[in-house]
Amino acid sequence: MTERHGHGLVIGKFYPFHAGHQALVRAATSSCDRVTVEVMAHTVESIPVDVRVGWVQAEHPTARVVAAPDDHDVDFDSPVAWDLHMEVITSHLDGPVDAVFTSDAYGEEMARRLGATWVQVDPGRASTPISGTAVRADVAGSWWALPSPVRAWFAKRVVVVGAESAGTTTLADALGAHYGTTVVPRFGREWTDRRPGGATAPWHTAEFDLVAREQAALEDAGAAAAPRPLLVCDTDALATTLWHERHLGTPSPSVQAFADARPAPALYVLTGDETPSVQDGTPEGEPVRARTQDRFREELASRGVPWVEVRGSREERLAAAVAAVDEVVAAAWDLADPVG
Repeated sequence: MTERHGHGLVIGKFYPFHAGHQALVRAATSSCDRVTVEVMAHTVESIPVDVRVGWVQAEHPTARVVAAPDDHDVDFDSPVAWDLHMEVITSHLDGPVDAVFTSDAYGEEMARRLGATWVQVDPGRASTPISGTAVRADVAGSWWALPSPVRAWFAKRVVVVGAESAGTTTLADALGAHYGTTVVPRFGREWTDRRPGGATAPWHTAEFDLVAREQAALEDAGAAAAPRPLLVCDTDALATTLWHERHLGTPSPSVQAFADARPAPALYVLTGDETPSVQDGTPEGEPVRARTQDRFREELASRGVPWVEVRGSREERLAAAVAAVDEVVAAAWDLADPVG
């Protein structure tokens, strides 16, 4: 029978949070009345500490998770270094610790200094063969070990946009099939079909607020569940700002603010407007469609985000898009090495 403890402590960089960390926290929460998890972050590290705290909180809602910034050098053989780190650790505790949970051997000294029991979990990572170093070196190969919130953060998002009847959905579906990954559908199309009056009734800003939020929610859910660190999206909140302009004649501050607060995709793919317009319930004349296409070009260029315009046949468009997405897939995440 597992020994019960009062207050358990887990510390780590969680850079990033992975299945090994999950096992460690679960061992603590299953055998302690309450658990504190301290996220020890150094300023040189690339993933913000509040992001890492959010990851742990999302997966372990019963634990008390706190950020513990620590810029001291790591030297397990130095009593002075230990003293400095323990000052940080104890300053973020809300009471005495009864048990310290670690995989690595430093837990023995930490527990001694806290007057607590050391509980070593999965020494040598035999049961869960993963580490932060391994994840940072090969995110795609370590995808199996990343919890959903971490996957959502790492997933590279490719967004397909374009004017009406420009083939965005066709291309998005083709990209998803090519890469074997999730395609996020357009919520705006679903909303257009079910809104009172359909596509021809007057539009209101509140509807675009709704569409932007729902599209973002679908995107985030898709990133969390994607089978690989790549997500294809058929439109996004930025595109919603331009559709607001198209239907109401002016920008919407609320929709724009929401779009600006969203993380920038890794790539936008703009479909050309050279194909014949197909009536799908949202009639759009060629002059209007051309102006919409120009607005996409202007907006993407002004934001300084990576983007490519693809034109031609379906095969030509897919080939051009794949060439651009391949560069996104090949690019590393450029995470700084941790200290210690």
